[in-house]
Amino acid sequence: MKQAGPVTVLITGATGAIGYALARYYAKPDVCLILQGRNADTLDALAEVCRAQGAEVWVRVLDLRDIPALQQWLAEIIAGRLPDLVIASAGVNTNNGPGRQGESWQDIEALLDVNVKSTLALVNGLIPAMRRRGSGQLALLSSLAAFYGLPLTPSYCASKAAIKAYGEALRGWLVRDGVQVNVVMPGYVKSAMCDEMPGPKPFLLAPEQAARLIAQGLAKNQARISFPFPLNLGCWLLAVFPAALSQRFLRLLNYGG
Repeated sequence: MKQAGPVTVLITGATGAIGYALARYYAKPDVCLILQGRNADTLDALAEVCRAQGAEVWVRVLDLRDIPALQQWLAEIIAGRLPDLVIASAGVNTNNGPGRQGESWQDIEALLDVNVKSTLALVNGLIPAMRRRGSGQLALLSSLAAFYGLPLTPSYCASKAAIKAYGEALRGWLVRDGVQVNVVMPGYVKSAMCDEMPGPKPFLLAPEQAARLIAQGLAKNQARISFPFPLNLGCWLLAVFPAALSQRFLRLLNYGG
């Protein structure tokens, strides 16, 4: 049955705010959702909601930091039902903490394992099958923080800059194979992770708003899906202006660390 949207959608981090909202957005008849998360109760509840909306739902409780287990799961997916759309939305955050104490190495390593290493392993595991099929879409969740490093959250910004660069490189490489790659760069989205982040949170969006904007951008195959305006413009300008000027702006806006 031909339809405008994807038939099979894989979402990692489905128990997070954005992943949860995306699963509900795509849940409809003739759609199969493959949902990964670490919270079994939340994942099961989400699956029931999506099934009630008519979707077929497969779930997997998995810690993405376990790369061999992730790779085994991907092999099972490829053998059973290769996704049309993959949304890598799993992510964590850390910050410098109270009193400018700085990030611990344990927190930095855990963040990089989830935000960078597991995302690259996920995508790398699916690319060969998508290339053989000649179709597919990979959406990598970065952040507006990828444009310019915020002193309050250095490791988080670094991880999202890595995902941005990786996704942009893949887009140029895979276009001839029929595989679309999109870098998603949201601003502040209401969530437990966002609540824990220090600093102001201008133009805060509800997860449902973010999911709708992401899905619309994916449908148009936008290279960068960045929002909301004008925060995305401001973050982009931080990367364009001289660094000394950008850091002065950040201090004035209470992001100076």
